[in-house]
Amino acid sequence: MTEPQARTNESDWRRHIIDSDQRIREVLLATKRIAVLGIKQESYQPAHFVPQYAQRAGYDVIPVPVYYPQTTEMLGQQVYRRVADIPGDIDMVNVFRRAESIPAHLDDIIAKQPKTVWFQSGIRNDAAAERLARAGIDVIQDRCLLVELRQMGR
Repeated sequence: MTEPQARTNESDWRRHIIDSDQRIREVLLATKRIAVLGIKQESYQPAHFVPQYAQRAGYDVIPVPVYYPQTTEMLGQQVYRRVADIPGDIDMVNVFRRAESIPAHLDDIIAKQPKTVWFQSGIRNDAAAERLARAGIDVIQDRCLLVELRQMGR
């Protein structure tokens, strides 16, 4: 590989880092199935009411809780323990995990090859985002899915 090709490929992953309102809107319009990593049972928790809102807005929400080992269903859907175990394609993995906890989930997420990984509001891990982007996965960081859906009128 020549040096200019190496530079092009080296920076090519950056196109997978999404931060413009227009590109976020495009992602949301193209998304149908959302795996929610770190979903919670308590209705007052954002990790519950945000995916519940997405479900009511018409998205197919698949719960992937980190806690609640005995739980087999959330939001009326079967629970999966790993993103990679979900049958079929996943458009988005919506992440409700602390930034420092995300690296432990990267291999699982990358194995599933979702189109997008969305780190909820307050969650930012640039190294994890880069690894996902280098795997060809679009990444949105530190944005609230519920807020973005409301802005779209969904």
